[in-house]
Amino acid sequence: MNFAIEVPSEANPLNSQTLIKILTQASSTDQQHVQTSTKQLQNWEREPGFYSSLQSVFIETSLPLEVRYLSAIQLKNGIDKYWRKTTSNAINKEEKALIRSRCIDSGINEPDRRLALQNALVIAKITRFDFPHDWSDVISSVTKHLRLASRPESNPVHLSRTLLILLYIIKELSTARLQRSRSSLQSASPEVFQVLGQVYVDKVHSWMRYLQDGAGDNALASQAVSESLLALRVLRRLTIAGFEFPNRHKEVQEFWVCSRLHLAEMLSLLRQYRRSLQPEMQFHIEKILVQLSKLHLEMVKVHPAAFALLPDSPELAKAYWRLLCDFGQTFGSQSIVTPLKIGTDGDSEDKDIPYLEKVSLKGLLLIRACAKMVYSPSQTFKYQHAEDKLEKKQSIALMQTGLLSAVLIGEMMEILVTRFFVFRPRDLREWEEEPDEWERREEGEGDVWEFSIRSCAEKLFLDLVINNKDLLTKPLLNVFYTVASTCYGIERYSELTDIAPQNSDILLKDSIYAAIGLAAPVLETELDFGKFLETTLIPEIQIQGPGYNIIRRRIAIVLGQWLAVKEGLNRPLVYQIFQYLLARDDSSNDLVVRVTAGRQLKNIIEPYEFTAEPFMPFAPILLGRLMALVEEVELSETKMALLNTVNIIVSRMEHHINPFADQILSLLPSLWSQAGEEYLMKQSILSILSVLMTSMKDQSHRFHAMILPLIESSIEVSSESRTYLLEDALDLWAAILVQTPSPTPEILALVEYLFPMYDTATDTLRKALEITESYILLAPAPMLDSSARFLSSFTALLASHPKREASGIITRLIELLIQSADNLGGPSAIQAITTVLLSTHLLPQLLTSLHSAHSAHQTSGPHRTHPAIDPMVETSHLSVLARLALGNPSSFTHALAALSPHPSSSSSFATTITWLLDEWFSHFESIPAPDTKKLHCLALTALLAHSPQPWILRRLQPLMGVWTDVVAECVEYPDEDSMQGGRDTLVWWDPDDLKPVDRPEAPEDARKRNMRFSDPVHRFDVRDFVRERVQRCVEACGGQEAFQRGWLVDVDKDVVRSFGRLGVL
Repeated sequence: MNFAIEVPSEANPLNSQTLIKILTQASSTDQQHVQTSTKQLQNWEREPGFYSSLQSVFIETSLPLEVRYLSAIQLKNGIDKYWRKTTSNAINKEEKALIRSRCIDSGINEPDRRLALQNALVIAKITRFDFPHDWSDVISSVTKHLRLASRPESNPVHLSRTLLILLYIIKELSTARLQRSRSSLQSASPEVFQVLGQVYVDKVHSWMRYLQDGAGDNALASQAVSESLLALRVLRRLTIAGFEFPNRHKEVQEFWVCSRLHLAEMLSLLRQYRRSLQPEMQFHIEKILVQLSKLHLEMVKVHPAAFALLPDSPELAKAYWRLLCDFGQTFGSQSIVTPLKIGTDGDSEDKDIPYLEKVSLKGLLLIRACAKMVYSPSQTFKYQHAEDKLEKKQSIALMQTGLLSAVLIGEMMEILVTRFFVFRPRDLREWEEEPDEWERREEGEGDVWEFSIRSCAEKLFLDLVINNKDLLTKPLLNVFYTVASTCYGIERYSELTDIAPQNSDILLKDSIYAAIGLAAPVLETELDFGKFLETTLIPEIQIQGPGYNIIRRRIAIVLGQWLAVKEGLNRPLVYQIFQYLLARDDSSNDLVVRVTAGRQLKNIIEPYEFTAEPFMPFAPILLGRLMALVEEVELSETKMALLNTVNIIVSRMEHHINPFADQILSLLPSLWSQAGEEYLMKQSILSILSVLMTSMKDQSHRFHAMILPLIESSIEVSSESRTYLLEDALDLWAAILVQTPSPTPEILALVEYLFPMYDTATDTLRKALEITESYILLAPAPMLDSSARFLSSFTALLASHPKREASGIITRLIELLIQSADNLGGPSAIQAITTVLLSTHLLPQLLTSLHSAHSAHQTSGPHRTHPAIDPMVETSHLSVLARLALGNPSSFTHALAALSPHPSSSSSFATTITWLLDEWFSHFESIPAPDTKKLHCLALTALLAHSPQPWILRRLQPLMGVWTDVVAECVEYPDEDSMQGGRDTLVWWDPDDLKPVDRPEAPEDARKRNMRFSDPVHRFDVRDFVRERVQRCVEACGGQEAFQRGWLVDVDKDVVRSFGRLGVL
């Protein structure tokens, strides 16, 4: 082996001897050598020929295994980084071609399986990038090698290595997102499938003959088992990913029949020969069974129609059900006290349980997928063509008639409840040994049910009951009555009175109660749950004895399930039960029982039917025990779940929580300290504080000293926790401001932290703007003192967020500042904030946007342009100008003059005011809200009265149209014909009329109400306002006659007549 590439710029030239030396050092135990050699390898990464040189080292079998292995890892990582053509310093075409030309042969002849695996990964990664364009023959080449390797005279290693390469190629291509890669795989699949299927069948027949007849060599049989397993792994992926419609291919149909037969035969063989089988062979056969079950399950999930239409699929599903029935006989625990001999799997010494449990779980998932195919076809099938729709209908019909018959559905319901709902010995032992972990797993959310037989059985049971209510309600209740009659010696549940429970079959009872809880939405009208609660659950929950902690846990869950759907139950009795279940001094209330009760209490409190008053007597004890339980448990997930229950209680109790606030808050600081870097826990605490502040209303100020430092530490730019806690801290900050009756120095000190949020414009911007609004309402004077900083930030935000939503929020804040200035200082304060708007360039920016809209509206035809702002944004911009014009018309016109191209020129100002008013009047009809329309009407009217100049008097006609429109929309008359009297519906005479009478009010709600009441829109009757300003204008023009002669004469008589009918003048 002799290759050398001189690199003058490198201290170590890249050649074979140097590379081997560096790889040897990198694989040594000397850390100094490892560091220096790793750095050298990194320096070589971008050198031409480096990766082909690595491959040369890898395929040289005389080198040490460690060196070859490291070279394979380096090559694999380099392909990830530099194989793409678009990557900087990408591997060149010639080097790629050299690597491709050697990798398949070297992988097939590799004697070491670990190195063969790395080589297979390299081939698969290259295939992902280059197939089909740059390496179109990779699959056909591997298939050719597979044919040769499957011959009897071939090297035994070649077949397993070829299968390994093919496995990882199919794996990579099956996950490809590009359609061309998937299509190319599907075009090559039939040929590969035929060869691969023959290999699998031959190998299975070979080792099966050995087991059944005893003929042949044990080593060869063991090798055949291993090779058949590897072939099946490839076949499984190829069947799913290599065919768009597997049922339409004859070779897949034949293999499907074969897979079903093999499943039955191998299960029988394992039962027959399990004591005589060698451990390695038994292990591989069990793996084959698991692979077959995976194939069947993936087919029904990925290709549901194909699954149903493949030969004998309903019978296959029934075969899995029969397997489940057999497995169910040994699944659950027969007793809560039977001692167990623990084996390798944690349950018993029966070696069948691990693989049987896996296969049974896959079978249960398969049956549920078949049920979903029938019950939820819209979520199951994806079709595009008429043939696909036809196959969908055929599939549903096949599953309905071939699998989901009334008899089998009833049997499924009974078996699921009585066998698979029952706890296993392992469950009971883990309950005792690791209660925290066990309870967390049982409450697992998401797709956890796919990994647990009992959880999957519950899902399937629920599907069957919901979709077969008429069929299953009576059988389910009969099973329930049977348990009840066994317990009480009665014939019907209706006979239950006050007889004490005596049934000792706790595990069966738990499973039946689980079914009753899951089926609550179906049984709501069929079962008298209130009577069941009072006559059965109450006595049972008080029994002390072995195993009754299981019943107590189940009662908590069942109550949570039923109270979510059933109204009219005795809630105080339920609260008392949970108070009892959370008592730590009761020996039957172990940690699992109490944590389950703590979790389920959330489902008791959440329903709409909940009211705070009946809960009040139980709140002190329940909250105390919940908070103590939060401190007792160790798992953060459990702590957060319990805190979520506390959160729900606080939220639902609203202001009634005040007497218990100290009790809750006294425990939160220690939990915060214990959380450390568990930011999810801290998020839960901040969430509880937010809800608590909201519920306590103005009483929340008592806890500011404790809470404000938490907010500050969570929103500081330099804080490490800011990334994780910012969103929740902002929610808490907002809640505190809403409920604060008056500003304090500590609250005002936090204002400084708003500005970095404006600058970064992150996802939290909206919340930061909401907090800004709360500050303007809470402390208008200090906020106006800092208005220059805020308006500068708003200017930048309007430039970077011109869209409707962000622009509307920002301009609303500007309006709020203007209103606050008007309320505090009148026209002089409006003049001051107008000056600030000029100096921060916010007013010029608004006018620039409006001018661009005006210019666009002057265009038409093919040369028409679209305005930079949409009508909603334009309305918000004009509303800011309306506030300024209404508050101080003089400062508004002076500001416009200052912004004109030539401020000292009257003609320049006239040009500005002309296009602005033209745009304003033309846009008026696009304003949707009546109160906004009235605001603009008042502002334009104020300009008329302030300075009856020609630029406004010449627009009397559109102005009268505005008056007519607003008066007609806002004023209600007792007699529409006479239009006498009437009232402006937007005028609020007494703000206290809007105050809620049935609950305490948040201080900010009062501030918002007072702000709205102070708004001229809600203070002035539009008719009086227009009448007074018009009369003032007429007087300024020299009287009625001069006004008529000089200006009114130019107004269309119909417009004057329409306005006159309103009786304003």
